[in-house]
Amino acid sequence: MNTVTTALLAGIAVTGISLARLVQEARHQRQRNETVVAGNRLDWLNAVSTNRDLAELWAPEGMEVKKYMRLLHVNLHLCVLGLRDRLGMVGQENLRLYAPMFMKNDVCLRYWARFGSIRVQEAAGDRRSEKFTKVLAAAVEAHAPEKTST
Repeated sequence: MNTVTTALLAGIAVTGISLARLVQEARHQRQRNETVVAGNRLDWLNAVSTNRDLAELWAPEGMEVKKYMRLLHVNLHLCVLGLRDRLGMVGQENLRLYAPMFMKNDVCLRYWARFGSIRVQEAAGDRRSEKFTKVLAAAVEAHAPEKTST
């Protein structure tokens, strides 16, 4: 191999490594951004699910504040699980294990009956979120009793 070819191949290799590093850095930045946004959401959910005065400001019309606070507490836990899933800390098999255990709880079923359709809409277009939401919906179908009133 001549010197020009060797130099050209070395340049291509360095470019490939640099490109891979840029892709990895972009992925990590996206994860950091998601973590910050999720942290803000979790802080808000924690505040509203534990503070009646705040919950009164945000409760849907006609819904008892205490009931709304319980549903937000469920949402808080789902958001934590969702963040762990997005960061790759929960494998699909574990998610399929956790979701049915979670949805055995009546308040979780009531949450899904009231807000599940919103979660499905929010997930639309985001493959990871869609998969997460489908696992939750399947768990609800498997455990939902005939009555899931809010």
